Amino acid sequence: MQFLFRHISLILIILFSVNSFATSLTEDAQNRGINETCSNYLEQIESSYGLSGLNITFAHPENPSLLPSLHISAQQYNNGSSSFSATLMPDDEYCYLSTVLVTAINNQSCSEITQVKSENDENLKVSFYADGNYTILTPSDDSFQAILTSSGDNSCTMTETRMMWPGK
Repeated sequence: MQFLFRHISLILIILFSVNSFATSLTEDAQNRGINETCSNYLEQIESSYGLSGLNITFAHPENPSLLPSLHISAQQYNNGSSSFSATLMPDDEYCYLSTVLVTAINNQSCSEITQVKSENDENLKVSFYADGNYTILTPSDDSFQAILTSSGDNSCTMTETRMMWPGK
């Protein structure tokens, strides 16, 4: 038990020593010296998702404006929780961006969520896999995909992924 405690403590110390915490992902990115274009994209995404939780940034200690960075935000709700992750990849005046948003919903089934989303977007492509345990939602413009995974009769985990190549 003491061995496990030491390892967990060591891992936490290492993680906390190479990352930074701030009130917003954008503020954290700017404090760490992230590429300005990437920081602007992150600000837009942070605003559009309404992120406000625990924020963590991982960036290269010597070249944060030239190398990729990882930005994570976790949030708790009364009916579940969400974790957001963005990887920013600077390229001169451009910034490539990938995002993952995982939301655990404890009071709605995946079929209920699919129905609501389909009613709000009649062009939404819906695909079912593994006897309905997985549902993939894709908008007509293919801008993202959401995978809904059943995690009980009245709970669902939704994973939304995006990749953006702005400016090229």
